[in-house]
Amino acid sequence: MAVGIVVVKQYERMVILKWGKLQKLGGPGFHIVIPPIFSARIIDTRERVRRVPTQKYITSDNVVVDMDFVIYFEILKDEAEKSVMNVENVESAVINLAVATLRAVIGSTSLASALAERERIGNELQVRLDEDTGRWAVKVNGVEVNEIDPPPGVKAAMEREKSAEAIKTADITESEGARQSAINRAEGEKQSAILSAEGHRQAEILQAEGDQQAAVLRAEGFSTALDKIYQVASTVDVKTMSLQYFETLKALGNSPATKFIFPMEFTSMLQPFLGLGGRNQQNDQS
Repeated sequence: MAVGIVVVKQYERMVILKWGKLQKLGGPGFHIVIPPIFSARIIDTRERVRRVPTQKYITSDNVVVDMDFVIYFEILKDEAEKSVMNVENVESAVINLAVATLRAVIGSTSLASALAERERIGNELQVRLDEDTGRWAVKVNGVEVNEIDPPPGVKAAMEREKSAEAIKTADITESEGARQSAINRAEGEKQSAILSAEGHRQAEILQAEGDQQAAVLRAEGFSTALDKIYQVASTVDVKTMSLQYFETLKALGNSPATKFIFPMEFTSMLQPFLGLGGRNQQNDQS
């Protein structure tokens, strides 16, 4: 209670009662409170930070967990008289209401969700508190859940589950890597086979083209040779051909064969030589 000469600071408000009845809400500045006619109470309107001690809460799947949290709240300057007239101890009322509200929130949440969604729990708790604390001129600015601690047995089971999940994930990752590696090897072998087949095809084409060019060149050479032979043969006279036949007969005489077959054209080619021989005999007789 404030009596006598009172200086209200900028962040404070003073609730002034006259004969026990609310008279006004005093703002910052100089005030005189004369008892017993007047009585006054100064309210600090700055934001307050209160840590709620660890307590036990039960989740929707009947797991008892230890939790503690921090609550941020302030008394509204323009309605500060409500924090005096409507509640005996505004700070205690806010903290107890927060604990009760958190029990309701946790009671509708599973352990897994509570552990994974602490921020959501804090936001839900803030909204619910803010709906109820308006009658005390209290504004809840935030709630932060510090820790959620399940029983040792539950923690051990969760660790085993986490380890099994990690092993499963590692196996999946390893199998996926092996599968991708097999795919890459198969793709590489496929590309290698394609390139090998393409190379073989190109080699066959080049070889075929080479054979074709060689055949063309051989044919051209043979044709040229025939042309040369024809040109030379066309200049050879009958005597020259007959001499060539005699050379052939000479070679035949040296062979062990006893029978020889001569073409009909051979006698005609010998006519010049036979005629030459007859003329020589006539010359000798004369």
